Amino acid sequence: MKHAIQGRVRIGGFELDLKSGELRSVGSVEGDSRVLLREQPFQVLRMLIERGGKIVTREEIKSKLWPNDTVVDFDHSINTAIKVLRRALGDSADRPQYIETLARRGYRLLSAIEWLQTATESC
Repeated sequence: MKHAIQGRVRIGGFELDLKSGELRSVGSVEGDSRVLLREQPFQVLRMLIERGGKIVTREEIKSKLWPNDTVVDFDHSINTAIKVLRRALGDSADRPQYIETLARRGYRLLSAIEWLQTATESC
């Protein structure tokens, strides 16, 4: 099922607002915690969500984040975006629960996603 790029999605113990880029943990003992993702990590997470467990290649990430032959250290920037996401999700590269690295290929979202409706969305 294709979903609009707005609204909210649950990823494991987190909810992501696809409009604002706000990621919040839900159901923790300490209460909800919120993180406003920077643009690049947010866009990478959106790509992973849109693929629903299928691989997103590093080349696809590069094309999405830097579409006009921008001169930048792509590898470092992609690695940094993934590290930021893992930190926000409390994830680990060694024992991933959310984002799996497929060496020299790309990344895959491991956790199931659930699309959430807001009061303004119609059925």
